[in-house]
Amino acid sequence: MKMAYLPKRYTIVILTFICTCVCYIERVGFSIAYTAAADAAGVTQSSKGVILSTFYYGYACSQVPGGWAAQRIGGRRVLLLSFVLWSLTCAFVPLDPNRVTLMVLARLLVGVAQGFIFPSIHTVLAQWVPPHERSRSVSLTTSGMYFGAALGTLVLPTVVKLRGPQSVFVTEAALGGMWSLLWSAYAADPPRSDHPKAAAAGFGGESSSLPTKLVDSNRAPRIPWKKIMLSLPIWAIVVNNFTFHYALYVLMNWLPTYFELGLQHSLQEMGSSKMLPYLNMFLFSNIGGVAADKLITSRTLSVTATRKVLNTVGFAVASAALMALPLFRTPDGVVFCSSVALGFLALGRAGFAVNHMDVAPRYAGIVMGISNTAGTLAGIVGVDLTGRLLEAAKAADLDLTAPESWRAVFAIPGLLCVFSSLVFLLLSTGERIFD
Repeated sequence: MKMAYLPKRYTIVILTFICTCVCYIERVGFSIAYTAAADAAGVTQSSKGVILSTFYYGYACSQVPGGWAAQRIGGRRVLLLSFVLWSLTCAFVPLDPNRVTLMVLARLLVGVAQGFIFPSIHTVLAQWVPPHERSRSVSLTTSGMYFGAALGTLVLPTVVKLRGPQSVFVTEAALGGMWSLLWSAYAADPPRSDHPKAAAAGFGGESSSLPTKLVDSNRAPRIPWKKIMLSLPIWAIVVNNFTFHYALYVLMNWLPTYFELGLQHSLQEMGSSKMLPYLNMFLFSNIGGVAADKLITSRTLSVTATRKVLNTVGFAVASAALMALPLFRTPDGVVFCSSVALGFLALGRAGFAVNHMDVAPRYAGIVMGISNTAGTLAGIVGVDLTGRLLEAAKAADLDLTAPESWRAVFAIPGLLCVFSSLVFLLLSTGERIFD
């Protein structure tokens, strides 16, 4: 395969892109397959909600342990183990909506397994990717999420229609298995600091900073938990990760309802246009990464200024689009507005999301685990709060077709974007703060 002739760090980045893509195909795929099976079986909406939300509880619980495991065992090994675990779960668990306990346990297990993935990825990228390539590398890797969501949304409903809901599980397990084989064949641990050529090339961002004795003994450095938890730049990352995922999960979970109830327009009539917000995230995520690296390498802006500019622009435009969204009363207008909101949120990831590796390259997996826990909790809180806001609107005799019923739904993430961007402006830094 051509991958064998690429520089190793490019191979790693391509594989991590495919990794996040497959993960989001799994997430979208389960929602599509389970919803089809549950509706056919007459499962209540509340029971469906329990199953669909279980993944996020498992996912939230394993973020920090995932960062710790990647730090102690190695991101490459942890990433492979987590992929194998969730793929085997998809392969062997039958999709039976009436067996609620089995479905809950399966989704909890998949959530726990996938919770190890992103901290492991950040550990691997911090080790392999030199500083001047980090923005575009992280942006490309994370854009796989949006590409996977768009691809799953487009293809998997047809798979369900032709082959049935269980076939989605089989497809996902096969994709997970194929990626695991690729990772086993082409991934490797980073060069050690005692290899002069590797160190000179900027590889081993984590390992090259370690004392030679420590690297040779293969012992992981002691994790400064207190310093991490008290660090204001770390909290700036955490706050922005919370806001990003609050907005993302609200739009992912409630835009279909806004189309159906707010606009009284069937999603089935929209065809491929419902992919556009996710494709826009894929595009803008990579634009942000390339722009950040260009600004830094050309010395147009410092690392700190680059992170702050992209984070602020992304979140400011997203805020305006979110708060304007209820004013759009046509499907095309809502697709455009949500595409702008999600696209510029993705642009902002070139600010806060890459900042893990600026401030703490040695502990990037740990910091990612902490901030991604906040992001997962934001999804749980945001999705639940949105449902309560709509129930309150109905209790107040407001029609869900009226913009007033939806104003608070989109205003909350919009205002959070303003608050978070201010926090990042005041507290963040692009300088390394952990030795």
